[in-house]
Amino acid sequence: MTGIDLTTLSADDWDEMTFPRPEENEFDRVVERSLSRRGFLGGVLAFGSGAAVMGSGLLSSSAARAMEASRFPFTPIPIQTDDEIHLPEGYGWQVLARWGDPLFSDAEGYDVAEGGPVEHSDRVFGENTDGMETFSYRGHQLIAINHEYTNRKINLPAGQEGTPASEGDVRKLQNLQGVTVMEVREGEKGWEVVRDSPFNRRIHHNTPMKLVGPAAGHDLLKTDADPTGTAALGTLNNCGSGRTPWGTYLTCEENFNGYFGATGEIDVAGPVQAGFERYGIGADGWGYDYHKWDARFDVSANPNEPHRAGWVVEIDPTDPDSTPVKHTGLGRFKHENAEVVLAADGRVVVYMGDDERGEFLYRFVSNGVYRPGGSTEGLLDDGTLSVARFDEDGTGEWLALTPESTGMEAAEILIFARMAGSAVGATTMDRPEWISANPHAVEAYCCLTNNKNRGVKPNAGGDETPANGPNPRETNRYGQIVRWRPHDDDHAADTFDWDLYVMAGNPEVYDNAYGGSENITPGNMFNSPDGMAFDSAGLVWIQTDGDDSNEGEFAGQGNNQMLAGDPVTGEIARFMTGPNGCEVTGLAWSADRRSMFVGIQHPGGSWPDGTGLPRSSVIVVKRADNGLIG
Repeated sequence: MTGIDLTTLSADDWDEMTFPRPEENEFDRVVERSLSRRGFLGGVLAFGSGAAVMGSGLLSSSAARAMEASRFPFTPIPIQTDDEIHLPEGYGWQVLARWGDPLFSDAEGYDVAEGGPVEHSDRVFGENTDGMETFSYRGHQLIAINHEYTNRKINLPAGQEGTPASEGDVRKLQNLQGVTVMEVREGEKGWEVVRDSPFNRRIHHNTPMKLVGPAAGHDLLKTDADPTGTAALGTLNNCGSGRTPWGTYLTCEENFNGYFGATGEIDVAGPVQAGFERYGIGADGWGYDYHKWDARFDVSANPNEPHRAGWVVEIDPTDPDSTPVKHTGLGRFKHENAEVVLAADGRVVVYMGDDERGEFLYRFVSNGVYRPGGSTEGLLDDGTLSVARFDEDGTGEWLALTPESTGMEAAEILIFARMAGSAVGATTMDRPEWISANPHAVEAYCCLTNNKNRGVKPNAGGDETPANGPNPRETNRYGQIVRWRPHDDDHAADTFDWDLYVMAGNPEVYDNAYGGSENITPGNMFNSPDGMAFDSAGLVWIQTDGDDSNEGEFAGQGNNQMLAGDPVTGEIARFMTGPNGCEVTGLAWSADRRSMFVGIQHPGGSWPDGTGLPRSSVIVVKRADNGLIG
């Protein structure tokens, strides 16, 4: 990889460069399907019961007529291509927290030359915000928020070009990632972080954690630092989030593989070697160079260390002294978020996506029942992990991952969940990202952000990736949102009906499948749906992380944005555009639902200050009349 600037590569592109997938001869010739846009969508809906089963006819002509009666409390806005935030008339925004802002009075914050000192890097607001959740506790408003990764070039001295040159450099990068828990409050001047609040806390790559659940204590989780296999240090590449009914925060470890490397020969075999290949563990790493300064990340010395990453981590935001918990029952893969709902009988259901091209959708169903005020022990570990199969007739099934169905040992099913999913024939998906459940109907939605390899290459495990029901377009650069309704209105049911809520696209460029579904127009088009959350009124908010060049097949789509969707009518309207270069990601509401917290990750230019370095931030959006916003 000599001469390649790793800081410019996405995690997916780095994975493919480091671990190239074999070309699939069957798909050497990729062509655009010769169906008209309307005919293509009609074919999708003709599978089985389609939208009729879902009860809303979202992509039908009746939906288009229903759009006339919009439930959106705003006038949609046009695209933008500048370095500012844009909102509808009657709405405003302010910055709540920026990368480097001190959480404590004794911390030295942002520094334009080097980003800030290593000595205080675990006492400031971290970089590149992502998933977040709000919590109310005894009159205090708390936010827990992820920090997915660091922009190394702006955190290290300029002359180093983003390459760590010391243990201190590595420690600084480790500290600026992970999770922030902080107290916030609204006053006469708007919202602010409560500096020195007893709830303020940074959780990073070296924070002690517990490993619990069926895989805890397994030989594959044992290391020299922890021969019991029940403890871990740190949480890595925290992407999406979730919350439990009992008031705890779930942070999800995604592209953890890029933090590991090797100073010597990697001596692994059997399932460990297969796991390294499937999860992308190699000798070089993604430029963090942790392995050169921190032996824990050197897989030639500690080959089991990567097995302690890739989990869902539970954090109690109300107790700054509590130890975060990694739940092995939820499986190990590149987690996007964790959407928690309750089954009809009170069992806990967790929906999760594995964000890599051609990977799978997962569901966990607890054996125990949640009872408010009762014990929650085991509710995220003692149960059944399944993977989704979507059939072409508009139905689907959750396939249980068991020793009988996979031929694998129980603990290894969880540690190598991807291989288990392949063993049972799960449906390969176009990068399943955020999942969100409708609070007013028993249905769930998943953003399938894009997949340039659909119909071109197999996934990392060799599973073929032909166009299929929920992923109907080859070389899919736009993405779509799939939704499913469990049978018997029960999230624990093993079968479901599915359809596509929307297929993103560009109707100004294409008059076919790549133009998008009928609820996509020149006035609301976008690409790469990523983040997603429902508000209390039942509207679904969609955030994007895609190509913002505004050129070629993305012409007219502008900067990344946030849109609102109506699940009943199918209408989608643009609410916000972010500064050029950013991803809009993470969404939560204040307790009174009059303030909306939104994350702006990796902005370009020098947003939001106008001088110095760009700083990822959380903003607060409010109505001018202080009305409800979600």
